[in-house]
Amino acid sequence: MALTSELAPVLQNCQQSYWQRFSESSPETVEQLSNEQINLYKYAFTLSDFVFTQISTYPEWALDLLSTDLTEPVDFKGLLSASIEECKTEDELMRCLRLFRRKYLTAIAIADLCHKTPLETSLSNLSSLADCLIEGALNWLSIYCKSLWGTPQNSLGEEQSLLVYAMGKLGGKELNFSSDIDLIFAYPDTGETVGHRRALDNQQYFTRLGQKLINALNQVTADGFVFRVDMRLRPFGDSGPLVMSFSAIENYYQDQGRDWERYAMLKARLIGNSIYHNQLSTMLRPFVYRRYIDFSVIESFRRMKLMISQEARRRQLQNNIKLGAGGIREIEFIVQVFQLIRGGREAQLQQRSLLKALPLLTKYDCISSESEQVLRQAYDFLRHSENAIQAFNDQQTQQLPDEELNQARLSHYMACDNWQDYLSKCHGHMELVNSEFNLLIGEESEQSNDADEHWVTYWHADWQDEEAINWIEQSQANWPCERIHHLIKHFKLDAKKRSIGQRGRIILDKLVPVLLGLLVDENDPEITLERTLLVLSRITTRTAYLELLYENAPAFKHLLKLCRASEWIAEYLAKFPILLDELIDPKLLYALPELNNYSWQIKEALMRIPEDDLEAQMEGLRQFKQVKQLKIAAADITGILPVMQVSDHLTALAQATTDEVVNMAWQQMVHRYGQPKSTIGSTDKKFAVLGYGKLGGIELGYGSDLDLVFVHNCPNDETDGQKCISSMQFYLKLAQRIQHLFNTRTASGILYEADMRLRPSGDSGPMVVHIDSYQKYLQQEAWTWEHQALVRARFICGDEQLHHEFNRIRKSILQQQREQNVLADEVVKMRERMREHLDKSTEQTFDIKQCKGGLADIEFLAQYLVLANSHAVPNLTEFTDNVRIFEGLITDNLLSQEQGDELISSYCSLRDLGHSLVLQNKAATVDNENMLKERENVSTIWNEYLGN
Repeated sequence: MALTSELAPVLQNCQQSYWQRFSESSPETVEQLSNEQINLYKYAFTLSDFVFTQISTYPEWALDLLSTDLTEPVDFKGLLSASIEECKTEDELMRCLRLFRRKYLTAIAIADLCHKTPLETSLSNLSSLADCLIEGALNWLSIYCKSLWGTPQNSLGEEQSLLVYAMGKLGGKELNFSSDIDLIFAYPDTGETVGHRRALDNQQYFTRLGQKLINALNQVTADGFVFRVDMRLRPFGDSGPLVMSFSAIENYYQDQGRDWERYAMLKARLIGNSIYHNQLSTMLRPFVYRRYIDFSVIESFRRMKLMISQEARRRQLQNNIKLGAGGIREIEFIVQVFQLIRGGREAQLQQRSLLKALPLLTKYDCISSESEQVLRQAYDFLRHSENAIQAFNDQQTQQLPDEELNQARLSHYMACDNWQDYLSKCHGHMELVNSEFNLLIGEESEQSNDADEHWVTYWHADWQDEEAINWIEQSQANWPCERIHHLIKHFKLDAKKRSIGQRGRIILDKLVPVLLGLLVDENDPEITLERTLLVLSRITTRTAYLELLYENAPAFKHLLKLCRASEWIAEYLAKFPILLDELIDPKLLYALPELNNYSWQIKEALMRIPEDDLEAQMEGLRQFKQVKQLKIAAADITGILPVMQVSDHLTALAQATTDEVVNMAWQQMVHRYGQPKSTIGSTDKKFAVLGYGKLGGIELGYGSDLDLVFVHNCPNDETDGQKCISSMQFYLKLAQRIQHLFNTRTASGILYEADMRLRPSGDSGPMVVHIDSYQKYLQQEAWTWEHQALVRARFICGDEQLHHEFNRIRKSILQQQREQNVLADEVVKMRERMREHLDKSTEQTFDIKQCKGGLADIEFLAQYLVLANSHAVPNLTEFTDNVRIFEGLITDNLLSQEQGDELISSYCSLRDLGHSLVLQNKAATVDNENMLKERENVSTIWNEYLGN
């Protein structure tokens, strides 16, 4: 398309407006441009808001960029090295990377939009730019991290380095204009660092380096970002370690590698030069490419395509040129399925680049030359379209535009007469691709979720109740047949009232008979059916979820397993059906991260959401919490996690979520008011969150609220924003914002119920207090019960200075010498008041928390013993959880071994019982005969220390 081609009126208006604005803001630059260069910039501005914004912001780039010849390979590495060598801090590095990316992404966009480079060259330039930025950041950070933690070595004393493998389109050197980048981190050998006072093992070292690299590339600053980084293709996905050694990676793929990971590893490519360049690739080649002709991959691709199609339907991705029927993904599947089938025998097919692999499919008689031409032309059309759509405003999207301006831009760029002409050509290409795809991969398979004809007949029959019950009895005489029929009958009547599309009714008619057939193996079919129907009733109008369960027999069977085990899980899945996706791979359902990895995983999950999209950020937080809480519950009911570890994981999840909420609230407040002047130039917020109650005691349960207290140590100054407020106002608004982010009900519910009533002066006190005021209150005004609460209080997140200050204050308060008789009297009175108002015990049942000898008695006993003795035994204040407090009391002979063991055993048993009751949606009261001996033992110990 010539630059002088006639423009549609909407494009003419855009060109006139943008050029006038640029001419007025940068007249000196315009004077230096030739007529040809002016026409080129006018054209580029017309087609791209991104190009206009960059050149307007940095007019000095205008001449420089046009002197860069992008038709030949560009030495981006050389261009970047001079700038990056001048960086002294991580902030300077981040600014350097972002400006470099913006500058040369603008150059690539101009060359592509003005048709100066063919598709292959544009994709290669984008990939080379990404390689250069990743490698440059890694090299700088590697030197920086050695200065912090020493040099990593293996057992032979050989220096080790972090290796970055590009996956996906970057791995194939076919990166989009505005794309996230899929990476995997590895290092060759285990070992530890040398040259620093404290050695780190290589795993720790490279995890920290990897986190810094991701932050350098991914974090949004005033200069934007470099790339959105996606690490989910690594072994074990989100649940796995961020970085692994070669041997650990090899073991993973040999023992647990799945078919889709073979597909992903096709494009794996090491960025930069290394002596280990071929080692990992050689190691993994047998996993990716089988020595025999491997037709098993077709079914795997079919399942992958099914999941992608379901996701596209769920997200309503019509007109998506990547994920839609006949889109870019189907072309990739066609090429890669043949690479996996034949690549082990035909080494030439082992290509990372689709454009290089495609003609080889014809050479090896995988497809006809006509099919190759169809796929090549469609790929060229769709990838050109994708690049143009993303270059409009540097946005990662494959959706065809809805706005008139962008429709006109795309039509013009693709040499189409108008939007309808573009749609006709686009849909024509996609229909041809979809035909080729279906010939090879076939239609979505109806996975063998076959139903017994007996149950098909029952579901479709229109019988009277007696006849229907008799039919059930013919097959399952030992069932509660009347109850089973009642449940199915009411579900069927309810479904008829729903607005279910034709496809949904077809799937439902297949799914319910399958469900009934699966109940044959259930010990309690009535309970399992009732709970499973609860889930199905919530998704009857959402065909994509019905299809997910029908097309994935293992997922459906796993749903029954979870529903059988826990009413709470059944209701949780019914309330948040998006969690059904987690059932597709049961192995991952039980894959929990290390406790210290929740914080990193939540940041990784939110990396993919724009920081300025508050609603999406809030939904992302809630969905992350729901997915992880489901996994914890699943591991709990199957016995994978003991009770103590259940609470450890629930607490770590809440703590990581709190940290992220504080960061989100801080960014929002700074955006609105600026930041307190004393925090400028520092990463410190001069703010901290303290956790009380179960959060502080690392004893959270399902559905626990969070007892939070906010403190700050900011001087009395003001913010630096246009809308300036005092620092005190800033922190009060920050606290309110944090509470809002926790408690606001969105489509995915609330995040946590955040309770601030344990702050100084309770509800009548300010929501955030200065750390000095916090100390003064505890010293002069706090009641004994507030000192009891302090026993379980713990720093959750915030500045390290406040962390140390809080720990000092906590210890000084708890270690005060107290009159033991007075203390005992006040503890007992408070306990009796609580029991009077909260104990739900009856003559037949006991309240596991509030009854005599229950959880609260054990907790109060621990708090009393700490307050009574820590002046003489200061180390009693070290821990906040009851079990370790009792262990310390045993060690210091303040409890006998027998007493301590009995309290710990009873406490764990009662908590385990409490978790189980929650998962069955039952009240925390049980039969009086249950755990009678344990409660009597606790009461005996209570009486010994606190009297009657």
